[in-house]
Amino acid sequence: MAPPTQFTIPQISDDGKEANHEIQVEIEEEQLSQECKELILNLPREKVWRTPYLYLYQGFWCQPTEILAISTFQKHFQAKDTDVLIATVPKSGTTWLKALTFATLNRNNHSPTSENHPLLKSNPHNLVPFFEYTLYSTKENVPDLSHLPEPRMFGTHVPFASLPTRIVRDTKTKIVYICRNPFDTFLSSWFFCNKIKPKSSPDMPIEEAFGMFCKGVVGFGPFWDHMLGYWKESIERPEKVLFLKYEDLKEDVNLQLKRVATFLGCPFTLEEENCGVVESIVKLCSFENMKDLEVNKNGKFGRNFENKFLFRKGEIGDWVNYFTPSMVEKLSKVMEEKLHGSGLSFRLHLDSVVSEAETETKLKK
Repeated sequence: MAPPTQFTIPQISDDGKEANHEIQVEIEEEQLSQECKELILNLPREKVWRTPYLYLYQGFWCQPTEILAISTFQKHFQAKDTDVLIATVPKSGTTWLKALTFATLNRNNHSPTSENHPLLKSNPHNLVPFFEYTLYSTKENVPDLSHLPEPRMFGTHVPFASLPTRIVRDTKTKIVYICRNPFDTFLSSWFFCNKIKPKSSPDMPIEEAFGMFCKGVVGFGPFWDHMLGYWKESIERPEKVLFLKYEDLKEDVNLQLKRVATFLGCPFTLEEENCGVVESIVKLCSFENMKDLEVNKNGKFGRNFENKFLFRKGEIGDWVNYFTPSMVEKLSKVMEEKLHGSGLSFRLHLDSVVSEAETETKLKK
């Protein structure tokens, strides 16, 4: 195995002066093309908590491995009219939505009550693979996806603006998107990243991680750009993008699942509803059921992520147990500034709805 590649990148210090700073890129030499090296050398970067740096690529923050994978995906992926793409903000219900969508689209081949259902044996991320973590994860990995049964299902955290035109314009590919209120999104991300970071690295203090989150320096962020990209497209082309919120899914998963099925062209029949098919899918994909499965206790997916770290609490409003008043005020102001005028609003608890214009006022009460 080749040693990790090291090269010099100019760094802007606090006083504004450039300083040469050697960084060790977390990618093996055979996985990093010369083109990618040269690209990274010229990208803005920020220190983060679970990897040395995030790089600003095409307007969003990501790691070198992700840059390589996304570039390959953009160049080589051939979309089909029947494809289904699950797009998400990280830590916003990705695993749950993948499971629900897989079970819904495959309910005729795999009964949700079957003891041999694929979701009982495989993690949802293995059944609905990520472009950037699984399918295009290495330089040589340009997979032949033409043989996959249709409808093909894929997952991504890539912002809408960076999806290939073959997905967004040239085909009838359907996109189901989910995001979550930024308060809980941050908290879930902070816990997750502290779990998967190298064991030799100390935990990132919540205050430091929160400061970066509010600046937008988080994987595939800024979070507001990510959300608004898909939000605006869902308004302009509702037949192309279905925009979901984690809080709505938690409040009435049956209703939201019916929306997903109808959007994907496979609505539940009256007979299916009367026979409890919707409820069976919801039960199969429930947080409690998935968390207790052996494959999700011990298995791994993507770049060696442990499945058990995907399941923490799945609650709404847990942020109140960790946020200080100053943190509440700061993120409220960010949401008000960045989401103002968009019409996008979030529930911070199941019993409340906070719009971008009302966020700060309601949170202070």
